[in-house]
Amino acid sequence: MAQGRARLTAMAALLVSLAACKAGPDYQRPAVATPAAYKELAGWKPSQPQDAMSRGPWWSVYRDPVLDGLEQQVQVSNQNLRAAEAAYRAAVAVVRAAEAALFPTLTLNGQSTRSKSSARGSGTSLGGAQQPVSQYELTLGASWDIDLWGRIRRTIEGNIASAQATAADLASARLSAQAALATAYLQLRVEDALKKLLEDAATAYTRSLEIVRNKYNAGTAARSDVAQAETQLESTQAQAINVGVQRAQLEHAIAVLIGKPPADFAIAPVATLAPEIPAMPPGVPSALLERRPDVAAAERQVAAANAQIGVAIAAYYPDLTLSASVGYLSNQMASLFQASNRLWSLGPQAAETVLDFGARGAQVDQARANYDQGVANYRQTVLAAFQQVEDELATLRILADQAKVQAVAVRSAQEAERLIFNQYKAGTVDFTSVVTAEVAALSNEETALNIVQSRLVASVALIQALGGGWDASRLPRTKEVNPGPFSTAPAKPVKTSQE
Repeated sequence: MAQGRARLTAMAALLVSLAACKAGPDYQRPAVATPAAYKELAGWKPSQPQDAMSRGPWWSVYRDPVLDGLEQQVQVSNQNLRAAEAAYRAAVAVVRAAEAALFPTLTLNGQSTRSKSSARGSGTSLGGAQQPVSQYELTLGASWDIDLWGRIRRTIEGNIASAQATAADLASARLSAQAALATAYLQLRVEDALKKLLEDAATAYTRSLEIVRNKYNAGTAARSDVAQAETQLESTQAQAINVGVQRAQLEHAIAVLIGKPPADFAIAPVATLAPEIPAMPPGVPSALLERRPDVAAAERQVAAANAQIGVAIAAYYPDLTLSASVGYLSNQMASLFQASNRLWSLGPQAAETVLDFGARGAQVDQARANYDQGVANYRQTVLAAFQQVEDELATLRILADQAKVQAVAVRSAQEAERLIFNQYKAGTVDFTSVVTAEVAALSNEETALNIVQSRLVASVALIQALGGGWDASRLPRTKEVNPGPFSTAPAKPVKTSQE
């Protein structure tokens, strides 16, 4: 008796030790080349960065209440974000389904049959026909796949990593929608400023036309001067009208981003544009790996691919299943639950593939190749992230220098316009010189406004390239993705940088 107990104890210990094993390599994050500093920061000292991102959502750096309200609507009404959130919940459900395989499966079967057969020549009855026989059966069965080699646990491990990657994809989709909205909104405000610039120019040209007409009526100006002044005015008015095309398209795009039909949405124009360009602290390149949701998603996909190697390797080892059943079998329903009709079975089953002509080896090779592909994709995503930050840093640095020079050009053109018009009124130059000066002044002001727009767009792109305040700690943890096999609660919402 003692020897039997000792054998059972030893076998239990062996099963526990085997259950602690998992086939395949344990995951290690792939190494990536990381520069010590951003190249485009060298020799450039941007203005003191605003601290709005440390106190609230990243778009607060633009200090625009209308933009703040629109961005909040993106998070609750954007249909692409709803689709991405549903994809995350589906990935969590896959994890829960996979973990259920770690536990026994119980089945309850009930059966009632009535049969009759012929046995001619047996002499049992006239003509050899037997009487119909009824049979009733009720069984409770259990089956348990013992995960000795970690196939199920590696599957769960991979599914958890995939769910975390889906959560990072959701964060990427949210950041992309927020950045698209901010870009469209800032461009719309630039269009408002451009229309105001053109309307102010048209007002000035109206006054010039009145002066030219007065000079023509007095006989001191030619009719061609009047025609030129009229052309200048009408052309500028036409440009102001044309601004409405781009503005309308931007307004429609914003409506879709916040989940509204364009017909039900409008943004009131503003008279002035605050061209303050926020400076964002880029930090060190190594920190970017934790701040970009797309990088986090690519890294989690590598972890999922690594787990699949273990699943493929586990196929080399035998599957062990414990099965048990208990129930009742009787020819009469009334006596079904009598002790004499009880039946049961209990026993293990082992299955091993003896010959598969290289199928398992090919599956392992495929899993390893998928892992190598994931590593390459991850490293490429990191390189692209560094490139995007460098691009936007260079853009902001160069545009800042251009804006300084262009501001001088605007002042010079405005002064030249004023002097030449005074000379025309004094009769020392013709009106063609005035038109040339006015065109140059307006063109330089439009160029300055275009530079402001490019800088605002680049600032949004830099914030997006830096992750928008997101970091990898916001990925759902294992317990959030996998609350347990008996939990029926829905997946928890993924935390964002604005919550």
